[in-house]
Amino acid sequence: MNSYIVLFVILFYFFVLVFISWLTGRKGTDNEAFFLGNRRSPWYIVAIGMIGSSLSGVSFVSVPGWVRSIDMTYMQMIFGFFFGYIIIAKVLLPVYYKLKLTSIYEYLNGRMGVRSYKTGASFFLLSKMIGAAARFYLVMMILQIYVFDQWKVPFIVTVTAGVLLIWLYTYRSGIRTIIWTDTLQALCLVGMLIVIIWKVKDYLGFDMAETVHALYESPHFRLFEFEDWSSKQHFVKQFLSGIFIPVVMTGLDQDMMQKNLSCRNLRDAQKNMYVYGFLFIPINFLFLCLGILFITFASQSNITLPAAGDDILPMLCTSGVLGTSILIFFIIGIIAAAFSSADSALTALTTSFCVDILGMEKEEARKTKKTRFKVHFFITIVFTLVILLFRAVNDRSVIDAIYTIASYTYGPLLGLFALGLFTKQKPNDKYVPYICIATPVICLISDYLFLRYTGYHFGYELLIFNGFLTFMGLWYGRKRGVR
Repeated sequence: MNSYIVLFVILFYFFVLVFISWLTGRKGTDNEAFFLGNRRSPWYIVAIGMIGSSLSGVSFVSVPGWVRSIDMTYMQMIFGFFFGYIIIAKVLLPVYYKLKLTSIYEYLNGRMGVRSYKTGASFFLLSKMIGAAARFYLVMMILQIYVFDQWKVPFIVTVTAGVLLIWLYTYRSGIRTIIWTDTLQALCLVGMLIVIIWKVKDYLGFDMAETVHALYESPHFRLFEFEDWSSKQHFVKQFLSGIFIPVVMTGLDQDMMQKNLSCRNLRDAQKNMYVYGFLFIPINFLFLCLGILFITFASQSNITLPAAGDDILPMLCTSGVLGTSILIFFIIGIIAAAFSSADSALTALTTSFCVDILGMEKEEARKTKKTRFKVHFFITIVFTLVILLFRAVNDRSVIDAIYTIASYTYGPLLGLFALGLFTKQKPNDKYVPYICIATPVICLISDYLFLRYTGYHFGYELLIFNGFLTFMGLWYGRKRGVR
């Protein structure tokens, strides 16, 4: 593989992002522009950009590789996602817009109290930092193995350079820049997916009808699992998890909601959510189809696929067996995926820390702008360290790791918002941090005990169980007689 081609693609792509940052930052670098884009973002641009943020390098690499082990059953969760996005549009967005929030966790302050507010924001900071680091780690590992190892560049240098590149085009205008760079990156990501599928189809010698037939006849073209209740891929587990995962990982996530809150009004934000949720289905379906085509190609060409599913797509795209053009398309897609998820994560983490932890909106504007620059740089450093830590401890598919982590860290947020939105009860604010810390621990112990004594292994439905435990803990710890 010509690593100089890869380097040229990376540098050219980065300069395009910096140019967009310069264009969008000329008219606004204040906190209102950084946090909410002055609330002038076109809804359709936000919808396209959110696709790139949601898919990331995890979908680009892990989802096709997942086909070999779980077939197409991931679609069960994707179908549930759509209903989750409807809940966000109908339940959460009206609340956020009515209160004119900058950070969605400000809702908890008025509804429950300062400790609840700080607890919710802290769980987001933890969840987003880990999840975003896992996504970026995957892409950096691919670049390290297939490019920078050839030049004997240490992994720490690769990661540091990658994160600093993102910092350079986000630190001035934040979300005002992100909605446009993410749109470019989403279009690149989906475009490269379609091109790679087309190229693999041509290498297999199939026309469109033969491609569809090969996909349908593949033993991996199994969408549903109804029989094995103990399986993590059982339809009920996957579908219900699919409803709740977007509610917490999008609707209760400052990263994703910050883009929605930058729209001109509630109606635009809801249109954005409907379109984004609908497009998410066919795009993920194409990722899974790509996985089947790769398996078919490897079988016909007598190519031994790597043991790890996350290594299948990088190996085939960079080995040269599919041609140099595939390499270029793959690099563009993987870089777009990496930057689109990490840049918005750094912006959201900076926003939440500034608004929720430091209370910056209440301070003088010039002072807060300087503080925001410092916080953004500090978050960038922490983000880099978490990526390096993730490399040391991760031993599973990254997409599986992200959803598993989310089941533990987003559960308390689900319980907090559920109590606030669907009841009139007010929890005892001083007990909230302890309840929210205890419930993930209980879930971890429960998963171990269930597996040992019943053989039942919790899947991503652990998120629902975690949220339920938090809700019940807050309910029984509520202030009696206070409504």
